[in-house]
Amino acid sequence: MWSPATVRLLVFIGFYVLFLAVGAFVFSAIEAPEEAARVRELKELRQDFLDGHTCVQDDSMENFIKEVLAASNRGVSAAKNVSGEPNWSFGQSLFFACTVITTIGYGHVTPLSQEGKLFCMLYALFGIPLTLVLLTALVDRLMIPTTKYLHFLNSRLGHLYPPFTIRLLHFGTILGTLIFLFLLLPAAIFTYVEPEWNYMDSLYYCFISLTTIGLGDYIPGDAPDQKYRPLYKLIITGYLVVGLVCVMLTLSIYYDIRQLNFGVLFMLENDEARSIDPEKMRLQESGTNRTKYTNEKDSPTSLDDTTPIHSIP
Repeated sequence: MWSPATVRLLVFIGFYVLFLAVGAFVFSAIEAPEEAARVRELKELRQDFLDGHTCVQDDSMENFIKEVLAASNRGVSAAKNVSGEPNWSFGQSLFFACTVITTIGYGHVTPLSQEGKLFCMLYALFGIPLTLVLLTALVDRLMIPTTKYLHFLNSRLGHLYPPFTIRLLHFGTILGTLIFLFLLLPAAIFTYVEPEWNYMDSLYYCFISLTTIGLGDYIPGDAPDQKYRPLYKLIITGYLVVGLVCVMLTLSIYYDIRQLNFGVLFMLENDEARSIDPEKMRLQESGTNRTKYTNEKDSPTSLDDTTPIHSIP
């Protein structure tokens, strides 16, 4: 007999599959006509070129386009007016290394040599865990001032509002601040710096990057004749790392609000979990009892959702 948590998980899986299907349908409905229009324009442009240059054969044109596309997909441009700076200068390489170990992975520049591919795998193998450790450590430090801010809200509003309302206010103000500092404001800066980006393009780039989706269709600093390109890439690298820390901080605060953490709906009950791994459950229960004793002895005012926040000094 399936447990309620397992039934809820199966329902959630069904909803998730439906969510993917709806997303696919919407993307197809929106983007397919645009793609068809672009294909028609390119076919007309190609035919106009062949009509104006009768000495060029269609097969030769096709082979040339394939070579240019293959090079472009590897980060090598055949355009004449592209800046002469190579993709693997130190500034560019630092930016690439950041996108690898943060799992953003734009894909616009990739290793060309077999040695480079091997080193990229090894570098990511060690770099990704190091990045997770760094981000976690920084988030732990940032949780201290954010918790103090929560206590400040409690001291001012605890007698007027319930704990859940105060937590929502706390989360909302931090989320709004981070959205302004790491999405809206950087998007405005990118709009000014990048000549071919409008504000929506810039906002799209910031969101896609900080969520580590990294589609790679917009890359800052790759415009022809970009001034101070190495310094610009270095600044963007710092922005990405700090932005990822703030994203993790926001998620940590969100998960601390039990009423919003829907993941608990799919957790196994204690009896079920014990039957799967009794030794693990025994260690968890031992750690829970020890933590409970320590909290009762040393921290009688520890914060949880079952105790009114305003009762904490």
